[in-house]
Amino acid sequence: MEKLTPFKRWMIVIAVMTSAIMVLIDMTIAMVAMPQMQGALGATSDSITWVLTAYTMAEAIFIPMTSFFAAKLGERRLLLFAVSGFMLASMLCGQAQSIETMVFFRVIQGAFGAAVIPLSQSILISIFPDNQRNKAMAIFSIGILVGPILGPSLGGLITENMNWRWVFYVNLPVGLFCLAMIYAFVDMANKRKADIHWGVIASMALGVGLLQMVLDQGNQKDWFESGFIQISLVIALLSLVAFVYQSFKSRSPAAPIWLIRNRNLALSSIMMAIFVSAVFGLTSQVPMMLEGMLNYPVDTTGFLLAPRGVAAGITLILTARLMTNERLKWAVFVGVSLCALSGLMMTQYSLNIDPKWVVLPTLLQGCGMGLVFSSLSNMAYTTLAKEHQVGGASIYNLFRTVGSSFGISIVTTFQFRQAQTQWNSLGEGINPYSVNLQNWLDSNQLQLTDPSTITLLQQQLHQQSEIVAFVHTYAFVTLLFLSILPFLFFIKIPKSQLND
Repeated sequence: MEKLTPFKRWMIVIAVMTSAIMVLIDMTIAMVAMPQMQGALGATSDSITWVLTAYTMAEAIFIPMTSFFAAKLGERRLLLFAVSGFMLASMLCGQAQSIETMVFFRVIQGAFGAAVIPLSQSILISIFPDNQRNKAMAIFSIGILVGPILGPSLGGLITENMNWRWVFYVNLPVGLFCLAMIYAFVDMANKRKADIHWGVIASMALGVGLLQMVLDQGNQKDWFESGFIQISLVIALLSLVAFVYQSFKSRSPAAPIWLIRNRNLALSSIMMAIFVSAVFGLTSQVPMMLEGMLNYPVDTTGFLLAPRGVAAGITLILTARLMTNERLKWAVFVGVSLCALSGLMMTQYSLNIDPKWVVLPTLLQGCGMGLVFSSLSNMAYTTLAKEHQVGGASIYNLFRTVGSSFGISIVTTFQFRQAQTQWNSLGEGINPYSVNLQNWLDSNQLQLTDPSTITLLQQQLHQQSEIVAFVHTYAFVTLLFLSILPFLFFIKIPKSQLND
C-alpha cells in the first residue's frame, strides 16, 4: 500500500468510523421507538421484540463472513457495497407498514451492516504503522463505545420531536456522507483467491443465528420451560460444533474460526466477550433500577449515565499516546479492576441513595472501559499475520456481539430470578407473629387488619425485594469482571513487539 499522508489517513479514519458508528447506533436506536412502532405496525408485545432480534441475528451471522467477502471484492468495494445496502435497508425499514416487512428489512439491514465493523477495525490497523497501532485501536474503541451509548438518547430525541420512522431515515444523509468519503479516500483492494466452503457457512449461520435468537428471546419465553428454546439451543450447539470442526479442517476464509489457534486472538476474544457481557448487563439493569425503583425521569437517567461514555472517551484519548505493547496487560488489569470496583460500590445501593453515588461508579466504569477496549483489541492482533487481520477482526467482533447479547440475557434473567427469590424470602417475615412487624405497625400506628396496611406492606415487599435483587445482580456482574483477570497470565507478547 502506498505511503499515506497524514491528511489522507485521517480522512480514511473519518470515513470508516462514521460508517461504524452509524451501524452501531442502529443496534440500540430503535429501542425507545418500539412502543410507537408497535401501534403503527399492529404488532403484539411479543412480535415487536423481533425488530431488535432480527437485526442482531443477521449481524451475528454475517460478521464472520466479512473476511471472505473482503477477499472476493476487496475492502474498498465491500465497504461501499455494505454502506449502500445498509442505507437502502434503512429506507425500507422506515417505509414498513407491517411487523413482517419491518422484521424482513431489519434482517437485510443487519446483514449489510455486519461487514462495516470488522472492516473498519482492519482498515484502521492497516493504515497506521505498527508503532501507532494503539492509536488506531483507541479511535476504533471510541466508536464502539459511543455508538450504543448514543443510540437510545438519539432515538428518544428523534421519536419525541419527529416520527419514529426517522430513526431509520436519519441513516440516509449520514450514509451518503460515508459513501462520498469512502469513494474519495479509501483505496484498499486486497483481493485474493477465496473459495467458499458451504458446509462451514451453513453450520455457522444456523448455529450463530439460533444462538443469538435463544439469547434474545429466552428470557421472554422463560428459557428452558419453553420447548422451542430447548430445541433451538440443541440445534445451535450441534451446528456450532460442526462449524468449528469444518472450519479447522478446511481453513476456509469464510467465518475463519480456525484463527483462534492464535493464542492472543483466542484469549482476547474470550476476554472481550466476558467484558461486554458484564458491561451490557449493567447497561440493561441500571436504567431499570433508576426509573423503576427510584422514579427518576428518563432524561435524568440519561444525564446520570452519560459520564460513563465521556469518561471512556477521555481515557482513550489520554492513554493512546502513552500506551505501548508492554503496558497492554497492565492497562487491562487496571481497567477491569476499576470496573469491578464500580460494581462493588453498586452493591451498597439502597432506595435512598444520592445521585452522586450513581455518577461515581459510572465514572469509574467509563475509565475502565476506555482502558480495556483498546488494549484488548491491540492484544488480539500482536501475533496475527497481516493477511489474517480482516479474518481476525471478524472473529473478534463476533465474540463481542454474541457476548453483549449473552450479558443482557443472563443478567436480566439473574435479576428476575433474584427478585422472585427475595420476594419469597422477605415475605416469610410478614406474619402476625413477627416481632419486627409488630414494632413497625406500632411505630406507624397501623393495624394489620386494615386493607390499606396490606397494600402498603405489598408495596414495601416489592420495593425491598427488587432493590436486593439489583444489589445481588451487581455483585454477580462484579464477579464477571474479576473472572477476566486470570486470562492475562496466558497472554504472551513477543519480545520483538515489546518496544514501539
